[in-house]
Amino acid sequence: MSSTNQAYSFFQGVERNFDKAAKFTRFEKGILEQIKACNSILRIKFPVKIGNDIEVIEAYRVQHSHHKLPCKGGIRYSMDVNQDEVMALAALMTYKCAMVNVPFGGGKGGIRIDPKKYTPFELEKITRRYTSELAKKNFIGPGIDVPAPDYGTGAREMSWIVDTYASLYPGELNAQACVTGKPIAQGGVRGRTEATGLGVFYGIRELCNVEEEMTKVGLPVGIAGKKIIVQGLGNVGYYAAKFFQEAGAILVGLAEYEGGIYDAKGLNLEDVMAHRKNTGAILDFPGATNFSNSADTLEQPCDILIPAALEAVIHKDNAAKIQAKVIGEAANGPLTPDADEILNKMGVIIVPDMYLNAGGVTVSYFEWLKNLSHVRYGRMEKRFSENMNAEIVKNVENLTGKRIGEAERKMLLRGPDEVDLVYSGLEDTMISSFHEIREALKMNQGVEDMRTAAFICAINKVGVAYEELGIFP
Repeated sequence: MSSTNQAYSFFQGVERNFDKAAKFTRFEKGILEQIKACNSILRIKFPVKIGNDIEVIEAYRVQHSHHKLPCKGGIRYSMDVNQDEVMALAALMTYKCAMVNVPFGGGKGGIRIDPKKYTPFELEKITRRYTSELAKKNFIGPGIDVPAPDYGTGAREMSWIVDTYASLYPGELNAQACVTGKPIAQGGVRGRTEATGLGVFYGIRELCNVEEEMTKVGLPVGIAGKKIIVQGLGNVGYYAAKFFQEAGAILVGLAEYEGGIYDAKGLNLEDVMAHRKNTGAILDFPGATNFSNSADTLEQPCDILIPAALEAVIHKDNAAKIQAKVIGEAANGPLTPDADEILNKMGVIIVPDMYLNAGGVTVSYFEWLKNLSHVRYGRMEKRFSENMNAEIVKNVENLTGKRIGEAERKMLLRGPDEVDLVYSGLEDTMISSFHEIREALKMNQGVEDMRTAAFICAINKVGVAYEELGIFP
């Protein structure tokens, strides 16, 4: 986080955005206060033997909303983990799930460690102990609270969690559904790894396909030819950059913690990744300009800026220097509310995190459903679809007297695999949710930005759920 933002409270920033949108909803103050509040906060400290020493590990799990169960949200391993951050991220998960019609309450977890300083064996000990602490306090379970990967964690950590949970609850039929983002062999779903980055691509692509929106910022319709800067080459940033490049966008800037590079003519993502693997940094890439301060890369000329790292990277001190016409929040909370106000006045379209990076939780929902149904997607219909398609092709060939070419035949006969169905479900979710936000923008006079419109959509859905629960006598 920038040194200029040390006093910035991420959770208060989320609340500020909530309050801005709440004025446009019909709910009374009491219901709004219930929606806004964190329902359960678990702060734990536990000892773990590391080498010859015992370390006391600080960890959190926050369940923001119980309007729907289970709660859902990732676990991050970072020295920046604190209660304020975890509360903010849990709150965002509530609104994110509501925005994309995923029936979960928001949750989030974090362990305050630098994962790079531990061996895999030590990380496994920490992860398993954390899981058992969550189980003791009833903060994990297929119908209670379902974690997922986040910053500093991945499929490996999720496999340790599911194994620990299954050992604590022997015979639990749905144990695999206690966590998502698992390896395929442990009940994971194909397409989960790239889901968040792909969702970012689908969301921005839909925006760029709307002529009215592109006219506002003076850009042509479509993704092809748009100049893009991506900050963060982790899982989300890498896949977002990959899908943009494959769709014909020009990657002009890439930024990582060690610095940034910029080339107005375009950067080849895979060449940059190979260079980083060989040298240990993206800096000094042939033909590109170096920026020793990663944040300076965000201020370079581009059409679309994708911050895909940590929160508060664009704040009141650098917002006015941003040259992008569109900002897609691939990270959680990369813009502070002050930056929001400055950029909105500049006419920049900000596609908010609570919608744009919801690809991860959407596909996590698909994984959770797969685990509960105990059957992979496509198993029931793939062969049926192929047989039906074969009949159609045969009839067309008989009617026309012409044989379809082998390449076309192969494409037409193909039935959907799991990853095809996952991509399709994610694409539909991102497109329909985008137009829901646009509709809220048009329907609410005085609302001029997508973030407020997205919050309005989310608050309305959570508020209705609380009303239907009948918890307000």
